[in-house]
Amino acid sequence: MPFLELSLIVRTEQQPGAEEALDDLGALSITLQDANAQTPDEQAIFEPGVGELPLWPTITLHALFDEHADRRGLSAALGELLPWLEPDQLSFAEIADQDWERAWMDQFKPMPFGRRLWIYPWNIEPPVDDDLVVVRLDPGLAFGSGTHPTTALCLEWLDGLELAGKTITDYGCGSGILAIAALKLGAASAVGVDNDPQALTASADNAERNGVADRLALFLPEDVDAPAADVFIANILAGPLGELAPTFAAAANPGAPFAISGILAGQQDELLQRYAEWFDELRVDSREDWVRISGRRRS
Repeated sequence: MPFLELSLIVRTEQQPGAEEALDDLGALSITLQDANAQTPDEQAIFEPGVGELPLWPTITLHALFDEHADRRGLSAALGELLPWLEPDQLSFAEIADQDWERAWMDQFKPMPFGRRLWIYPWNIEPPVDDDLVVVRLDPGLAFGSGTHPTTALCLEWLDGLELAGKTITDYGCGSGILAIAALKLGAASAVGVDNDPQALTASADNAERNGVADRLALFLPEDVDAPAADVFIANILAGPLGELAPTFAAAANPGAPFAISGILAGQQDELLQRYAEWFDELRVDSREDWVRISGRRRS
């Protein structure tokens, strides 16, 4: 079934009222996008800080309605509900129906990280090879798939560690990809932390699919109840990484390898200075415009 898409460009402070109005008019779904997407002014938002819900200064709301919805009626109703609305903020388009999960899977291909670690979409059967370590992800729960440089940097770092029998904490776990990869690489147990309950659900589902659910404990930041880990990794953003450095130091055993990512090139110097209070052997690795800092918890 095709759909009618109503697109509405608003400022950040107008977004709650606009979304409520679209919901009241019977929108089947509402998605938010940077109004400056695919322009030089585009702003990326990958992983919010703890307790934050960041939005772009200007937002495009895409609302789907039944294909037979009355465009004039929707425009008039929005004009009444949102008196500030100008005609040039509103547009319509016809959207053909498709299998959205299938479209995602068609773009998500098996990817190698390091010497032996591979990430496979759930719909592709990996080869039988004892030398490969395979993590299989559900494309319908794409909170992290390895396609972003920060995730790739973290996966490659994990592949280079000796993880047999170790405990690991993955802060900002998203899809659970890093914690699950560590478990498949030999870690004894893992703790995943995320401020988004949906991410914890995704992590739990992916852990179940990979046969490691019994070794993965998942927490919201305020509920973490776990001892310090033998390995610590966090893939969030530079701001929260700086703020949470003392928390991360307390979560890592003496001598524990650690890695942090989600850092844009140019942001690493301040974090290196910050983490030098608790961590030694600090080094920087980069991919595209992104940086990973790794080291070892001071004994």
